[in-house]
Amino acid sequence: MKEQFVAYILNLQDQITSKLEQLDGKATFQEDNWKRPEGGGGRTRVIENGNIFEKGGVNTSQVHGILPEAMQKHFGVKDANFFACGLSLVLHPSSPMVPTVHANWRYFEMYDSEGNIVDQWFGGGQDLTPYYLFDEDATHFHQTCKTACDAHNADFYPKYKARCDEYFYNAHRNEGRGIGGLFFDYCKATEGRSMQDWYNFVTTVGDSFLEAYVPIVERRKDTAFAKEQKDWQEIRRGRYVEFNLVHDKGTLFGLKTNGRIESILMSLPPVVQWKYDHHPAPGSEEERLIKVLQQPKEWVS
Repeated sequence: MKEQFVAYILNLQDQITSKLEQLDGKATFQEDNWKRPEGGGGRTRVIENGNIFEKGGVNTSQVHGILPEAMQKHFGVKDANFFACGLSLVLHPSSPMVPTVHANWRYFEMYDSEGNIVDQWFGGGQDLTPYYLFDEDATHFHQTCKTACDAHNADFYPKYKARCDEYFYNAHRNEGRGIGGLFFDYCKATEGRSMQDWYNFVTTVGDSFLEAYVPIVERRKDTAFAKEQKDWQEIRRGRYVEFNLVHDKGTLFGLKTNGRIESILMSLPPVVQWKYDHHPAPGSEEERLIKVLQQPKEWVS
């Protein structure tokens, strides 16, 4: 399974970076291949200062070794060996009319002292963080997620959409990080669903990413905006940073397993503002976004 999924994410990384370079028309991805001293490594690709993308990364990693003590406590195991691989991406466009997007698809194994697999699971998802809310864009993104889910189980979309709204939530701000999408974790084999079934589901979601995001970028990339709208984007980017540094489990896992710091913090936007006690004007588009972030919507039926 791990060889199958590693091959998949490396191929998907190529597909996504190729399409994004074509879309941007100016910037290309810088590639870093890195090694982890304790075992494994990864392929980091970063794009900066393009026509569309101010900063973004599409990274793959495969790491293995002894599970660090902090993670042993988290999983309730002792002296466990592990293998983890995944693709993680974040794209921060220059225009405040184009939403930030995040996606991640990952696979994890744990082994006993003889090297036998004692646990394995998939996780992942994709979510959208707009700065100005265009309902048709939100509906398109969620409909693409739902279509991918429905190909496997009609219960998946409502279940994983709700988990996404719950997970990507800045509790200290009482608002969502964005308008959600999908979030799933600990997808393990059961009597009715094999690991191959989970692989098929996760790769269907991964394959849907470009379809979910690219049409939105194409629709909004040439929309005019004012400096005040760029300021708003940078204020909202501050909330994105807060979530990633305070709440995000992937960031925590990377830091506690001696992951590559540049790859882990690649998700942070390049220019951010924090304004003291900032509130958008009543009745504004900015306020409309905040209201949706405070009370998640159902975008598709």
